[in-house]
Amino acid sequence: MMLGSSKIMYDIDNIYIPKDTIQKENKDPDYTKSLKVILTIVVRDKDGRVINRFKKRSHSPTSNFIGFMIPYTWYNSTGEGWSIVNTSNGSNGWKPNTNNYGFGIVYPNSGTNYSSYLVGIVVGSGASSNPYSMYNLAAPISNGSGAGQLMYGTPSIPTSFTINGSEAYFIISQSYTNNSGGTVNITEVGLVVYLQADGYYGTPIVYGNVLVWYDTLSSAVSLTNGSSITVYYTFAVNP
Repeated sequence: MMLGSSKIMYDIDNIYIPKDTIQKENKDPDYTKSLKVILTIVVRDKDGRVINRFKKRSHSPTSNFIGFMIPYTWYNSTGEGWSIVNTSNGSNGWKPNTNNYGFGIVYPNSGTNYSSYLVGIVVGSGASSNPYSMYNLAAPISNGSGAGQLMYGTPSIPTSFTINGSEAYFIISQSYTNNSGGTVNITEVGLVVYLQADGYYGTPIVYGNVLVWYDTLSSAVSLTNGSSITVYYTFAVNP
């Protein structure tokens, strides 16, 4: 939903987001006191002026994300595993457990650990009605200045959570500029991480780039030549 109201909800990066962008939500406290993910998009013209804004509640973890979030106790008690599919449609098993031979993501990264990190927010010009099954965007927009491309900026990644009373949240953002000479339409957005894990007997398992979150937009965001867009993902716990 594109915006056009003077009612203010709150702001990101000093860009006010109208209140009418917030979708109506269940007021049950057990529903609201959980993980909430908000997708915010700010569009600027070639002179840096804000010309449009978009915001919605995001509900779209992929199968990869679900596999990582399932408790270790489920894997241990059932003996089941999960298939993690990377953006090249290659797959590896995921079966963590609590002994010395199970898969695990080592944190923090160091010279002696297997590196895993957030690659960034990716944008595309396709769409899918089944986010759960997505391993890549339907039509990713590549980084560059050629026809149909966007210049990808460096993602802004926080080093810690922000604590506000009982709420904890963090915001990931990334900007893109259209230097293609034409108009580029954005209809889908996702989060990609690069993942290596500690496998059986210490053997590294390289998963590569993995899509963990995916959203389609209710209407396309059109970027004319010279304009830019900033995409924000806000992850909040107990909001």
